[in-house]
Amino acid sequence: MNKLVATDYIVFALYFVIVASYGYWIYLRRKSREHDSKAFFLAEGSLTWWAIGASLIASNISAEQFIGMSGEGFFVGMAVSAYEWIAAVALIIIAVWFMPVYLKNQIYTMPQFLKTRYNETVALIMAIFWLFLYVFVNLTSILYLGAMAISGLVSGATVGTPEFNFVLHMLMIGLAVFALIITLGGMKVIGYTDVIQVAVLIIGGLATTWLALTLVSEKFGLGKDVIAGFKKLMELEPDHFKMIVEKPATTSAVLGTEENLKIQKYVVLPGIAMYFAGQWIVNLNYWGCNQYITQRALGADLQTARTGILFAGFLKLLMPVIVMLPGIAAYVLYKNGHLDSFNGVKDGAYSAILAYLPEGLKGLSIAALTAAIVASLAGKANSISTIFTLDIYKKYFNKEASEKKQVWIGRATVLAAMLLAVLFTWNDTLGIGGEGGFTFIQKYTGFIGPGVFAMFILGMFWKRTTGTAAVVGVILGFVLAVFFNNYAVDIFGKETWLYTAYEYQKLNKGVTETVVEIPFLINMGWSFFFTVVAMVLISLAGPKVNPKAFVLDKQMFKLQPKTIALIVITLMILVALYVRFW
Repeated sequence: MNKLVATDYIVFALYFVIVASYGYWIYLRRKSREHDSKAFFLAEGSLTWWAIGASLIASNISAEQFIGMSGEGFFVGMAVSAYEWIAAVALIIIAVWFMPVYLKNQIYTMPQFLKTRYNETVALIMAIFWLFLYVFVNLTSILYLGAMAISGLVSGATVGTPEFNFVLHMLMIGLAVFALIITLGGMKVIGYTDVIQVAVLIIGGLATTWLALTLVSEKFGLGKDVIAGFKKLMELEPDHFKMIVEKPATTSAVLGTEENLKIQKYVVLPGIAMYFAGQWIVNLNYWGCNQYITQRALGADLQTARTGILFAGFLKLLMPVIVMLPGIAAYVLYKNGHLDSFNGVKDGAYSAILAYLPEGLKGLSIAALTAAIVASLAGKANSISTIFTLDIYKKYFNKEASEKKQVWIGRATVLAAMLLAVLFTWNDTLGIGGEGGFTFIQKYTGFIGPGVFAMFILGMFWKRTTGTAAVVGVILGFVLAVFFNNYAVDIFGKETWLYTAYEYQKLNKGVTETVVEIPFLINMGWSFFFTVVAMVLISLAGPKVNPKAFVLDKQMFKLQPKTIALIVITLMILVALYVRFW
């Protein structure tokens, strides 16, 4: 059942040829500007609104969504959709208020923003932070999760066997090389190939969801009826269709108990509390202060950038259908004994559903998964290249570097980043598999998220914020995040007015492990709060208006009627979804 057949390989090969050929055609069209650094890194002025929106989604929707979020759908349920739906609101905020600030001040990289608004020290610290994050968290997790998912389908072997590991390693290399082919063509090639990637991942993703719901309908004697399958899911697992995870009745539980599962779910998505801090910090930091995301829009004019970002926000409303529903379907099927080949590990839920796809569609779904992986790898690699070349190499190693030299350094950086990603995922050195892919990314991004977002939001909209406050903010935000995650419970105990820590047990490579932790979204909230307080107090000791403060005016934030219409439509759909599934 797991094995691919000739039709699947043909469909996948067709996808590969189309993407590679289109990318090469785009590359040839811009070959005359091959050595123009802004064209290579930003595709300056050449991306349309739909290309920007599609590229944003392609960069965002990757293995951590298909595999990781589907896994959380299996484990927690619909509540994980909060990451997608709050993102839609975050993108509206960024389109309306963040992008005018960036574009008016000709900001092309996030470290450049920090240098322009604060000073070189802040920019350098964050450039290094981002490089480590993108290489050792983002690239590695996407590569590992993606290769794991596809390996099970291609090899049909049991996880951990020599056959499985061989295929896994070959896939890691293959995905990295595919991403390299696209990345080395520059931002314009990435942006326009992402349009095809998004089309493939949406069509393939919807096909998988359709199959999952049909399979549920079939297994429960309702025929091949998608709607009936969806209704059956809601009937059998109503708790999996609630947006708010209930707070556990106890703060401690042991393996094998229902309370232990409730605690594990709450730690990942801590009920209504996450909407007061953590979710907003995660999304606003990710979409608004993140190089590989904002880079898509920074080379465009304001209206094009806004429309592209809002288009991406609209598409985010659709994403749970593709990346979350298959996980819930897998849970219901597994719980009722209809997924014999599945071992119940949440990150395997999506692959377990893919195994039931018919000939051709399985190849399409793997193409969709590959599209998501490759697009994200390419986007992140390009951002690594941009930050290293423009914000480190050109400033500190070779200030007189020619355009040609910068492009060459950028390509060398892409190659180095991919090699490091492959090396660290080869034997899962970072423990991505044990943590759960989606949780791994959110947790470790959360270590720098509070400090970064505090710096950006105060830097944009409070003229008094100083460079000293920014330096303290980025360091303090990181220290506080690590403190709350690793040390707060040992020092202050499990129960304080700031937080409640939960004790639960889980299996890690066959060994029972006791974990005591505060929900990381709560950690992020408090880290952000105390960082902002510290930055405000430090800035109050400085001038009333910092000489480097941005000049803002009302005209920057004026919206066109079509922009307002798109915002209203997105918000109305979102309200309807929350009313229905609250």
